[in-house]
Amino acid sequence: MEEPTAGTSPSGGGRSGRNLPAAIAVGVVLGALALGSLYTIKELFLLVVVGAVGVGVVELTRAFATRDINVPAVPVLGGLVATQAAAYWGGPVWLLTTFVIFAFVLLIWRMFSDGTEGYVRDATSSVFTLFYPALLAAFVPMLLRADDGDHRVVIFLAVTVASDIGGYVAGVLFGRHQMTAISPKKTWEGFAGSLVACTAVGAWLVTWLLGGALWQGALIGALAALLATVGDLIESMIKRDLGIKDLGTILPGHGGLMDRLDSLVTTLVPVWVLMTLFF
Repeated sequence: MEEPTAGTSPSGGGRSGRNLPAAIAVGVVLGALALGSLYTIKELFLLVVVGAVGVGVVELTRAFATRDINVPAVPVLGGLVATQAAAYWGGPVWLLTTFVIFAFVLLIWRMFSDGTEGYVRDATSSVFTLFYPALLAAFVPMLLRADDGDHRVVIFLAVTVASDIGGYVAGVLFGRHQMTAISPKKTWEGFAGSLVACTAVGAWLVTWLLGGALWQGALIGALAALLATVGDLIESMIKRDLGIKDLGTILPGHGGLMDRLDSLVTTLVPVWVLMTLFF
């Protein structure tokens, strides 16, 4: 999530350049959908994940197409569904095997679809899309398959959302020092706000929901803050390279679904590793 820049109002278009009331309303709806499915039928939540990431995959393929990069949506979406199922019902080995199979499918698909020119460019971008976000998102079912998987997913979602909120609030109130030219709206003050919010939320939820130690939750939260910021910067690099502002327009006040998934997918694997080690 982009942080605000100094000197403009946070209402309406706001210092973040977003429609804040619409962004909050969309966030509440998405949160209710996630929690409602997560705490009723786990498999229903997986459908929500597949649907959201599927839209993100389509947004990426369309964004690549603006630069004449051909990424076939159908086999990537097939790989998304297959990796989600493999992770949930099979585990890490099945997940890795499924990813490798679909990576080869994409290489072969491009071989017979559009001639030899641009093969490396298209094939590389296709496998990249299978990895980001499809493979990374498969660590949601890896979290979910544990007996307390619903709690683990809630913690993962909460610390990542806390990163966005903490960064936004700190950026509005204190943001002065630019973090990087990759994303001019990101400030060190905003990152500090993300770090504080994530650490606090992680420590609270891990002790409450999983019975863990405060330091375990704080470590999970701090790592989430760092990697959520990295995820934002990765997507900023993609958008700058492609010359676009947002990857989509499906979410009022947010942009596309990939504009919301960027920090989530980069946070997933380390959070899963730590939760597996701790619990």
